[in-house]
Amino acid sequence: MTFFTFFLFTAVVAIIAAWKLRKSKINSKDGYFLGGRSLTGIVIAGSLLLTNISTEHLVGMNGSSYKNGAIIVAWEVTSALALVVAALFFAPRYLKMGLTTIPEFLEKRYDGLTRTLVALLLIISFVATLLPIVLYTGALNIEAIFNLSELLGVNHSQAMWITIVTVGCIGAVYAIFGGLKMVALTDTINGFGLLIAGLLVPLLALWEIGDGDISIGLAKVFQKNPEKFNVISSEPGFGANAREAILPFEVLFTGLMVNQIYFWCMHQSIIQRVLGAVNLKEAQKGLLFTGLLKILVPLIIVLPGLIGFYYFDNQFFDDPDAIYPRLVKMVLPDWLTGFFVAVMMGAILTTFNSTLNSAATVFSLDIYKRYIRKNASEKSLVRLGQSSSAVLAFFAIGIAPFVASAPEGLYQLLQQLNGIFFIPIATVVIAGFIFPKVSAHGAKIGMLFGFIFYISTYYILKLDIHFVHLWGIEFLLNIVVMHLASLKYPMVTKFVLVDSGKVSTVPWRFAKHFSLFLVAFTIILYLLLGNI
Repeated sequence: MTFFTFFLFTAVVAIIAAWKLRKSKINSKDGYFLGGRSLTGIVIAGSLLLTNISTEHLVGMNGSSYKNGAIIVAWEVTSALALVVAALFFAPRYLKMGLTTIPEFLEKRYDGLTRTLVALLLIISFVATLLPIVLYTGALNIEAIFNLSELLGVNHSQAMWITIVTVGCIGAVYAIFGGLKMVALTDTINGFGLLIAGLLVPLLALWEIGDGDISIGLAKVFQKNPEKFNVISSEPGFGANAREAILPFEVLFTGLMVNQIYFWCMHQSIIQRVLGAVNLKEAQKGLLFTGLLKILVPLIIVLPGLIGFYYFDNQFFDDPDAIYPRLVKMVLPDWLTGFFVAVMMGAILTTFNSTLNSAATVFSLDIYKRYIRKNASEKSLVRLGQSSSAVLAFFAIGIAPFVASAPEGLYQLLQQLNGIFFIPIATVVIAGFIFPKVSAHGAKIGMLFGFIFYISTYYILKLDIHFVHLWGIEFLLNIVVMHLASLKYPMVTKFVLVDSGKVSTVPWRFAKHFSLFLVAFTIILYLLLGNI
């Protein structure tokens, strides 16, 4: 029954997406890489949620909340604030310029070399960090629930390799043959499936704990260890033990918001959905609806970890990433387990193929067309996007099994690695919009400084500073270095933002109202769940 429901839901998603895609023209640049600039708010929101939420969240964040409590919720809740910034500030400018990639803006604002450097950093970050961790956590979950090693008569390591290769190949097929529109459609269907199945895990567990009363179950989980529910961490951000801290509260006011603004406003795999919007109104709807979902998502990726502590105490503190698969296996009946694994497989596939599609987009348009074949036709760019997706998938699959050893959990590892790439890129893009005197030379020197600063302070000198604080320090120093370098090498031509006329840039009339609601909701949530 588990296998039957798994294959049934997976097949239904593929059939619906293929049917919806049948009339779409994906042999052009905009058709393949941007879904023909036809994405609506609901599709954008569903795709953004599933591109963001994958097994590194289901496994990693629940593992972290099991071990460290609800402080990890900050990664999700503060996303709503960044999505407000994306909807009100960045989306109108991106769509006005008619961009296909973020590096494309950097060429308009600075120069071609800045575009190329950022494009290379993006591709490396996708292939070396995000894609392998998504594949590994997905394989971990599937192995734990289906026990594939026993079913196939192989050891655990071999079962992981088989699962990683299978999931990677299926994800690559989606990205290669369907382009962004296929990715967005499957994201949307799986997104609603994930919300339903993800909520069933904590609800059924609380139903069981409370003997048929969910509120009593929640009270019992809370009484087991009330401190686990506190979202405000008392961990040190500086000094002894700061490096081992999970998320000190004060980092919300330093590097965390810089990271969130980068991820939701500039990360290619996220913002590509916005660039594919039919107009600004739908782009803003999609971003702000995602902000609401991100505030509610901790019910799926944090609460189950807290419930796991109720069941297992601290017996799995050495292997926190095993908690979520154990909880799923414990509370879901067989037929629902199959549906859940299918949705989880969808979450893996959508994050994987979304990121793969974005990496191929950046390579095709920002590197190949610029340096290798400047006169490449749109059809040849689509073919290149397909072949480069296959090559990048191959490398990601090869790296995935080697991310198993993460002492503080896989999600924490992912965030630490992200600091190498995200903050230098964020600084360059933000400076491009806000600081008109920063020159192309200043941008490159600042970006190089940030790259060296983070690696040397965190990995070589190993300063007793939490890595998110280092992001904040790095961001400020990058801005200073950019301005100083720009004094030496000033701008030659002033940047002017030109309207491309590709889509309507009339804003959604409720955008500001909805944004205010999200900001208020976030603040109230912290006041309610924090020990103020």
